Amino acid sequence: MPATNTAVQRSSIEDDDLLLERRIETYWDERSKAFSAKRRRELDGPDAHAWKTYLLRTLDPIFPDFSELRVLDVGTGAGFFAILFAEMGAKATGLDLSHDMIHEAKVNSLAYGVPDGTTFAVGNAQELAFADDSFDIVISRNLTWTLPDVETAYREWVRVLAAGGMLFNFDADHRHTTWDAANTNDHLAAQTLAECNAIKDALAINRRARPAWDQAFLERLGLTVETAPDIRRAVFVDPTVLVDDIPMFALCGRKS
Repeated sequence: MPATNTAVQRSSIEDDDLLLERRIETYWDERSKAFSAKRRRELDGPDAHAWKTYLLRTLDPIFPDFSELRVLDVGTGAGFFAILFAEMGAKATGLDLSHDMIHEAKVNSLAYGVPDGTTFAVGNAQELAFADDSFDIVISRNLTWTLPDVETAYREWVRVLAAGGMLFNFDADHRHTTWDAANTNDHLAAQTLAECNAIKDALAINRRARPAWDQAFLERLGLTVETAPDIRRAVFVDPTVLVDDIPMFALCGRKS
């Protein structure tokens, strides 16, 4: 009987996670066009150069030749990092749960003239359809706070990362965040803000102290990890592109 109860409980948790994933997917589908427009403003302005400068400071000593670099942009959204890395000569793959976001990423990829080798696909960050050691870089921005199971996601990201590869995660500690018109700077409708807060509050990751929790977990997976508490001044330099009034941490891990 206890084993049966455990199985039922596990099935219930999985069903709850699936429903939450569908809710998250719907949320980002609905925001995809406005979100994509904001990312295009970043790509068109000085923020794109600022991001490249920030990343190259770490990557140049390790990967001096980008022509064979394999990059996975997890939670690519409108394709921001995949497009940046493609412009720098890498082979980039963008993955996102939202079908509408992937559509926007493909449109943006064409608009910015990135190479044909740049690909975008719908997929789950917690269950990657890639072989072990498939990528030299796995990168993500503002994704992990939206995931029902960040531990599983991190295990998958490390699994597909080749030896010597780099994992970048840019996100925020949302334990004390309540989004409203004063701190989002995105002019979101009240209903959208309410749904965003509801999703955040439903996810266990947003009750953890970050990035300390992320660093400790990834170190247990064998990565050497460095973190920075807030990189907004380094990467958001365009005053016309408004960003949330919440510190963005940077996590950089290397697989031995």
